[in-house]
Amino acid sequence: MKINKEDALNYHSQGQPGKIEVVPTKMVSTQMDLALAYSPGVAEPCKAIAANQEDVYKYTAKGNLVGVISNGTAVLGLGNIGPDASKPVMEGKGVLFKKFAGIDVFDIEINETDPDKFIQIVKSLEPTFGGINLEDIKAPESFKIENALREQMNIPLMHDDQHGTAIISSAALLNGLEIVGKDIDKVKMVINGAGAAAIACAKLYLELGVNIDNIVMFDKDGIINPHRNDLDIYRAQFVTTRNISTLAEAMEGADVFVGLSAGNVLAPEFVKLMAKDPIIFALANPDPEIAYETAMATRDDLIMATGRSDHPNQVNNVLGFPYIFRGALDVRATEINEAMKLAAVYALAELAKEGVPDIVHKAYGDNTIAFGRTYLIPKPLDPRLITTVSPAVAKAAIESGVARKPITNWERYHQELQARIGIDQKLMNRVLTQARQNPKTVVFAEADNYKILKAAQTVLEQKLAFPVLLGERVRIQEMIEEFNMELDGAVIIDPREEDAKCEQFAHLLYEKRKRKGLTLFDCRKLVRDRNYFGCMMVETGEADALISGLTREYSSTIKPALHVIGVEEGVNKVAGMYIIQNKKEPYFFADTTVNLQPSAEELVDIIGLTARYVRFFDREPRMAVLSYSNFGSSAGQVPTKTREATRLAKLRYPDLIIDGEMQANTALNPDLLREHYPFSELANEGANTLIFPGLAAGNIAYKLLQEIGGAEAIGPILMGMRKPVHILQLGSSVREIINMVAIAVVDAQTCKAKL
Repeated sequence: MKINKEDALNYHSQGQPGKIEVVPTKMVSTQMDLALAYSPGVAEPCKAIAANQEDVYKYTAKGNLVGVISNGTAVLGLGNIGPDASKPVMEGKGVLFKKFAGIDVFDIEINETDPDKFIQIVKSLEPTFGGINLEDIKAPESFKIENALREQMNIPLMHDDQHGTAIISSAALLNGLEIVGKDIDKVKMVINGAGAAAIACAKLYLELGVNIDNIVMFDKDGIINPHRNDLDIYRAQFVTTRNISTLAEAMEGADVFVGLSAGNVLAPEFVKLMAKDPIIFALANPDPEIAYETAMATRDDLIMATGRSDHPNQVNNVLGFPYIFRGALDVRATEINEAMKLAAVYALAELAKEGVPDIVHKAYGDNTIAFGRTYLIPKPLDPRLITTVSPAVAKAAIESGVARKPITNWERYHQELQARIGIDQKLMNRVLTQARQNPKTVVFAEADNYKILKAAQTVLEQKLAFPVLLGERVRIQEMIEEFNMELDGAVIIDPREEDAKCEQFAHLLYEKRKRKGLTLFDCRKLVRDRNYFGCMMVETGEADALISGLTREYSSTIKPALHVIGVEEGVNKVAGMYIIQNKKEPYFFADTTVNLQPSAEELVDIIGLTARYVRFFDREPRMAVLSYSNFGSSAGQVPTKTREATRLAKLRYPDLIIDGEMQANTALNPDLLREHYPFSELANEGANTLIFPGLAAGNIAYKLLQEIGGAEAIGPILMGMRKPVHILQLGSSVREIINMVAIAVVDAQTCKAKL
């Protein structure tokens, strides 16, 4: 990606200069707040920590605070530009820590090049930080600094330039060798570069099984061999006794080239000398040791990785350091040891072999990303990294004996990690977990759509359900091949090929609708429609649930479900509900999809259905019936209707926490309720379930929140059907489809339990 100089400078200078700021985590708006935050209230945590030093993690931000520290002696490819000029990089590192792992950062640029004095300064900062990320310090001083600080400090510490690159490239190496079918202990490797990153990479490759006798290393002065008298102890570990002196000689028959040096030093003719199925990691930035296009044009059996985002297989340290520190901080590790680094390597390598989520496809504009030669390691924007790498690192810390706060509930930890980076997924995690315990057969009525097929693949991989794909068989199979999908466990049914089944379904539909305007001829035509056919599969027990609506209007999708399956006993009208998730808690909106202008009595039915489904999601409903007035403050048809609906609902459901009519902000603001309407049943906690007076209000509200409010909408959940049918929002994402499948499966489990 080409970056314009002015764009970069404007980005860093516009508005508030820089990229990070300090934000209070407590309210500081009253005199009492100030007294608690500082004097005299602050004395209490000070005394508690003085009595028990471990309480510093309880009363301060230390446990989630990392120091990003540099002296600016080896900044990017710019060299020794000094601590002031390094600050934009350190701020950027802080942004990545926060964005990807929810870790707070102070960046500290130290004007000191003497390694002993630098060590002393950083060691003195231990009371401030939960962990230290050393950055952009030149070799060989960086080795001495890191080794000394690891010995002297009792918090996790890592020089990311060394170990980040080593960890990410190690994962790529493992997967690359697996793809070409080579044994790691037999491969011949050339490493061009002998700085901090190169030495760390070589040492970690040895841990993985590379034979030291098969490594040839070069620095700026040439090959590292026993005849050199200028080698420090770090480079001296990698002398070669092989009778070679040039890079060309080393490249002959080599299986792997790792470049951590300078751009354009690897000639195409050298690449041609390598063994069959060679692997090249050209990691110099911004210009790799050989241009990607040049290398790939040189041989067609080459696997290549670079440090650039505009080429496949980007070896990007952001795949590692945020999640490594996250895991280390969460178990309060005393160090980041070899076991933790190796755990990160194997976690990254395994994650690359799993199906790629749709959110990653969208982020990179590529629907074909799948494990192989151009996808050795996960993409930096893969949201699964935090829940894959951090637990692996945390477990390794526990098992290797460096954790002071072991994790016992890993499922809860998984949920906490997801909450760190945004949306709280606890509610959906419960649904997903329950779905996996007893998967059901789910019919996808629009299987000739990429999103549906992608969701079906993920559903299979996560063992959430058994997909049945309805549609034109040839087209579905072509799409599976085109997008390199794995759907061997899915059943494909083309209704046009199912004459006997369609005849059976037509007679069943005729019996249901013969007194409602349909002839047998009509029914024979209708059951060829995939929605009717899928609903019939659910009705006859050949499937447990139906998912449809991605490409059709809601009304045209719900009609077949109502004709074939119908509403459950005791329900007059079905209704639709959305779950709106933000960082605070989930909110439930109804009716958002079905009933245009429900009467007061119909609103009571909607209230009953909604309360039941909110409890289905393990939440106790606190319901507000919404209007544009508060408790009679305005006259009109809507306030009258919603006020009457509230009265009737209290009579029918006396145990339900419900109030109305009220405005939406009033319903959600307990302080406002307590101040002005203390008599309300919702004054204690506010509402978590909103009943809208009509379809327009509910539909507009959830769509606004979804698009500009930063909330995630899960749904629509169709309530009141006799068997599970769930109709997608037009244009739903793959993530939303998967969520709906999980809900449909749990819905089906509940229906089966009632039988």
